[in-house]
Amino acid sequence: MPTGRASWRTAAPVPLPAALRRRAKHWAELRYWRKRAASLDNNEHYQYCFTEHFGIAREFYAGKRVLDIGCGPRGSLEWAEAAAECVGVDPLADQYLELGASKHRMRYVQSGAEELPFDDGYFDVVSTFNSLDHVDDVEAALREIRRVTAPGGTLLLIVEIAHDPTWTEPHELEPDFLHRLEGWDIRSEKLSALTESGIYSSLRESPPYEGGPGLLSGRLERAVTD
Repeated sequence: MPTGRASWRTAAPVPLPAALRRRAKHWAELRYWRKRAASLDNNEHYQYCFTEHFGIAREFYAGKRVLDIGCGPRGSLEWAEAAAECVGVDPLADQYLELGASKHRMRYVQSGAEELPFDDGYFDVVSTFNSLDHVDDVEAALREIRRVTAPGGTLLLIVEIAHDPTWTEPHELEPDFLHRLEGWDIRSEKLSALTESGIYSSLRESPPYEGGPGLLSGRLERAVTD
């Protein structure tokens, strides 16, 4: 995956064993969503992210198998009625179903990104929005993402960059992150500043990136031959 110098650093506010650090991260994530359980149907922004933001027509997804990694509980793929299959993966998927995600049409699968329970090349489109810096192991997650994406398939990525590592976001990715990925062709790339209005509002506003914490968006295509 990344070649040469790593394009991220990993840290946590207090050094802890990996298992304990993971528990703390999951606790913080669940606490966040339990406070927002009443707004779990607020998912209109996802269609914009999957379509207009990347210059993709909604019809592109017709008949395709779509996987959203780190999907959260808000029904990120509910808009994609014409897709052949819509699957969301998250380490907390079972807990999200209990919060109310069970009413969504998409299928939720509980799994970390580092070991996905799907066949090689199964998905036509794989997305990771505001989640890659949350995983335990970035390199392992990237290997799995590439494995389950069909040759010629699409990866859509949106991630915060250049932020200080935290419990829930333990990795600091750099602005040149996409250029360090092997086996992918970059079809589009965008850097934007992260404003106080939040990630998804910042994507629509697309303020110019001038360094420091920001947002990186990329549309990539898995190379047909290695």
